[in-house]
Amino acid sequence: MSRLPAKKILVLGSLNIDLVQPVGRVPEAGETIRGADLQIYVGGKGANQACAAALLGGNVQMAGMIGNDVFGARLLAELQEAGVDTSLVQAAETASGSAIIFVLPNGENRIVISPGANAAVTGTVVKQAIDSLEAGDFLLCQLEIPIASVMEAMRPAYKKGVITILDPAPVCDFSDDVFRSVRILTPNQIEAGLLLGEATPIGTLAEAERCARKLQARGVETVVVKMGEQGSFVAGQNESFVAPGFEVTAVDTTAAGDAFNGAFAVALREGLGSRDAARFANAAAGLSVTRNGALKSMPNRLEVDQFLASKGPSA
Repeated sequence: MSRLPAKKILVLGSLNIDLVQPVGRVPEAGETIRGADLQIYVGGKGANQACAAALLGGNVQMAGMIGNDVFGARLLAELQEAGVDTSLVQAAETASGSAIIFVLPNGENRIVISPGANAAVTGTVVKQAIDSLEAGDFLLCQLEIPIASVMEAMRPAYKKGVITILDPAPVCDFSDDVFRSVRILTPNQIEAGLLLGEATPIGTLAEAERCARKLQARGVETVVVKMGEQGSFVAGQNESFVAPGFEVTAVDTTAAGDAFNGAFAVALREGLGSRDAARFANAAAGLSVTRNGALKSMPNRLEVDQFLASKGPSA
């Protein structure tokens, strides 16, 4: 994969401390169960995507807010260790964002987030982020910071010619005006359905195509539906296709979608077409689920390249 200079990937989003609790099952209301040892990791969809992209060779900058607690310094240190520029990360007079994550034996998870400092990602933080962007740069956003701030960033970035990528998680209500500022939308199986008012997760690739077409009709240029072990369905302006997933043994699926987004942005920035970019992103996501944690589960460039080489050329 040839690497192009200059253009950067800016991630505007959340920085969290993840409290990961392995459990045999999710407890019922009023029930106490015994779990394995609690594990503490750096996470947040924003931080995860920034680190994923940086570890894969991207020129990455993070914009967001940390708290004034013991977790803030750890968040900055691990981002910097991964190679992320943190000069646009500011401190708020509140607690850092956090997530409580129950991980089941099959690797699936249940997550509850507390916004903390992420709720303060407004005004100056957003303006500084957008002022740093140029046409051809990439902007990755999620919805763990205020939706108003996301749109305050994406609208002017889109008009600048920035490649705007939105991971609509957690799903919230917004108008079609939002979609018209998104070049690439990357919902997972649950989010794709919720965006269309459907309570049932998308189960098949045929359903993924149906949802992608409906979302495109609302103004999005490209829709990538992340389908877990099935891979991903990509509906672009000129072509649509299935990018098959890779068979791996899942340990913890936390942040697999973030690994995908970071990798997809890196591959597109390096000049790959959508098919090869989706394959690269599927590989990064696949490797991430073989490890525990969020940020710590992200593979580096050598690991992804070797994994893909072991699978042979794409079809």
